[in-house]
Amino acid sequence: MTDGRPEREPSTYDLVAVGRCGVDIYPLDHGVGLEDVRRFEKFLGGSATNVAVAAARHGRHSAIITRTGQDPFGRYVRKELRRLGVDDRFVSAVSGPPTPVTFCEVFPPDDFPLYFYRYPIAPDLLLEADELPVDAIRTARVFWATVTGLSQEPSRAAHFAAWQARGRRSHTVLDLDYRPMFWPDPAEATDQVRRALDHVTVAVGNREECAVAVGETDPHRAADALLERGVELAVVKQGPKGVLAATATERVEVPPFPVRVVNGLGAGDAFGGALVHGLLSGWDLPRILRFANAAGAIVAGRLECSTAMPTEVEVEAVLAAGTTDLDGAAGAATVPAGAGKEIPQ
Repeated sequence: MTDGRPEREPSTYDLVAVGRCGVDIYPLDHGVGLEDVRRFEKFLGGSATNVAVAAARHGRHSAIITRTGQDPFGRYVRKELRRLGVDDRFVSAVSGPPTPVTFCEVFPPDDFPLYFYRYPIAPDLLLEADELPVDAIRTARVFWATVTGLSQEPSRAAHFAAWQARGRRSHTVLDLDYRPMFWPDPAEATDQVRRALDHVTVAVGNREECAVAVGETDPHRAADALLERGVELAVVKQGPKGVLAATATERVEVPPFPVRVVNGLGAGDAFGGALVHGLLSGWDLPRILRFANAAGAIVAGRLECSTAMPTEVEVEAVLAAGTTDLDGAAGAATVPAGAGKEIPQ
C-alpha cells in the first residue's frame, strides 16, 4: 500500500519517466519583467514530470521517478501528481536542498525567459542507483529520461543503471533536453549524451540539442547521425519549420500547427506526452507527428504547462478544426516547442 491506495503491478505502467520535478511560479501579468509583476500562480513543473502528466491526460498509466525537498512545495508536488493522474510512489523526499522553483517571464509570441532556482543541486539530481524501482523501469512500455539527469552525480550513475537494467528495448526514450546552465561545459554534455545514446531506441530534440548530441544542426543530418548511433526513431524539432521524424525506412516532416501563443514553454513536453501516446497506440509516423504538434500548440496557447496538457479528445477536435482557437478568433502564429531563454539562479 502507498498513500492508502492499492499498488498496481509495475508491468501495467505505460510510461515511467525519470527526471526533474518542481514548482513553476508563473506571472499573471504579461509583457513586463519579473520586477514589475504583481500577481503569480503556482503549477506543478519539471520536464519529465510534465511528460508524465501529458501521457496521463491521454489515458496512459504513468509514473515519475524523482525526488523533492522535505518541504511544503515537495508535498504540493506529490499532491498535484496524484490529482493529475500520475503515480507518485517513486517520488521520495530528501533532506537538504529544497524543492526547486522556476520563474518565467511572458513576452508572447516567442520570448519566455526562464529562471531556475535549483542550486547548488536539486533533489531530483540526488537519485541513487540502488533506490531505483528496477522492475517498473524494466517492464514499462515506455521509459523516458532526459539529458538534464546526466548533468550531475549521483543522478548520472542512476540513469545508466536504469538503462542497464532495462536493456535497449522499445520504447526507451531520451529527451535531449540540453540546458547549458546545468553543465560545466558543452563538451561534458556531449560526452554523456553520446554514452546515453547507446542505450536508447528513441531520441527527441531540437536542432541545438542535436548539435550537442551528435554535432549536427541540419535536421536531416542530425537524424542520420542519431540513427547511426542505433536509435530506431529520431525526432528533430525544427521550430517554425515543423518537426522531422526518421527511422531506417521512413522519413516524415510535418509543418507546425498555428496557435495564438500565450506561453511556449510547455509545448515540447506536451509533444512528448503525445508522442508516447501515439507510439503506444501503434499509429503511423505522420499521424503521431500531427497529433503531437497539435498537442504542443494547445499548450502554447495556455499559460501553464502541467495543467494545460490536453486530452486526446481535445487534440482531435483541434486537428479537425485546423486551429486551436475553436472560438474563431484571429491572430494565430507558430511557436518553437519549448522556446525560451534559460537563466540559472
